[in-house]
Amino acid sequence: MSPPVTNRFRPSAKGVVVVDDRVLVTRNQTPGEGGPDWHIFPGGGQRPGETLHGALVREVREETGIEVMPGRLLWVRELIIALRSEWPFDAHGSGDHALEFMFEATFVHDHGDAYEEDLYQTAVEWVTPDELAALRFYPAGLVPVLRTYVSSGESGLVYLGDID
Repeated sequence: MSPPVTNRFRPSAKGVVVVDDRVLVTRNQTPGEGGPDWHIFPGGGQRPGETLHGALVREVREETGIEVMPGRLLWVRELIIALRSEWPFDAHGSGDHALEFMFEATFVHDHGDAYEEDLYQTAVEWVTPDELAALRFYPAGLVPVLRTYVSSGESGLVYLGDID
């Protein structure tokens, strides 16, 4: 079987920010979809000439107003959106194959001024991994690993593959 046709390959940096056993996420809603809101780690696409750490700091600040200091690489996830036609976002294929680098990110300061929220973003929230398990979180397959990370600092396997 041939791999799916994709329009773009895009590396991105995501921040895993934990304060008092709560994880920073963005709440998102797809207009007209009618399903429940969905949650993701803050972060986004790396720009040409930008390091992944630079993308992480910039994207988290833009989307949440929170300044972070990047740390160790926790997980790498492939997200092949072309294989997920039922997903509530990115219906136009503007990021058909993303390679997400999820970094530990230390909270530095909340400036309270998110100024470039993602298209579907409606809020910034702090939630426990158990609360995330009850929400529509992407990637849901990461929740058990995230529980271990928050409680012990152990991240387990780094490469997650193409998980939901």
